[in-house]
Amino acid sequence: MSTTRPYSPGDRGPEPSGASGTSAQGPSGEAASSGAPGEAAPSSGRQVRRMSFAGESGVVPLARDFTRQALYAWGWLPAATADQRAAAEDVLLVVSELVTNACLHAEGPEELRIACDNKVLRIEVSDRGSGQPAPRTPHRAGRPGGHGMFIVQRLCLDWGVVRTPGVAGKTVWAELGAPA
Repeated sequence: MSTTRPYSPGDRGPEPSGASGTSAQGPSGEAASSGAPGEAAPSSGRQVRRMSFAGESGVVPLARDFTRQALYAWGWLPAATADQRAAAEDVLLVVSELVTNACLHAEGPEELRIACDNKVLRIEVSDRGSGQPAPRTPHRAGRPGGHGMFIVQRLCLDWGVVRTPGVAGKTVWAELGAPA
């Protein structure tokens, strides 16, 4: 698993801001787009939602609720099987870990972006931190906590960090497979 690649193998890289299928941020933190929230992009089949955390408190539950709404809109929930339920729970856990890490290590998250196509769900959390996330084995002597990225690494197909030259901060991304 990578911690430095800005995108997963075979991917063409991150979409530019304002790309087709992206959703704008509404005033209440809800995704808004030219059509229905979470609407598929006509050319790619990719559905995208964004949430800004500007001025918000209690961001971890907000992020989970926002993600849960997207999972319902995209058909991941309600889950018909135990495997589908586990896949949705994994997504919610990864969102919690990435947002929590931004709170603990990077002065808080700026934006949550989730994108879904037929095979992969991608989670991106942007922050202003300069640190480099790294998985650590849980419960190492002398180092309490710090196992959020270990969990992300174990649950995800891949993950990494994107840094934009000349811009403070980073985006930590993770990808999970769609339920069968």
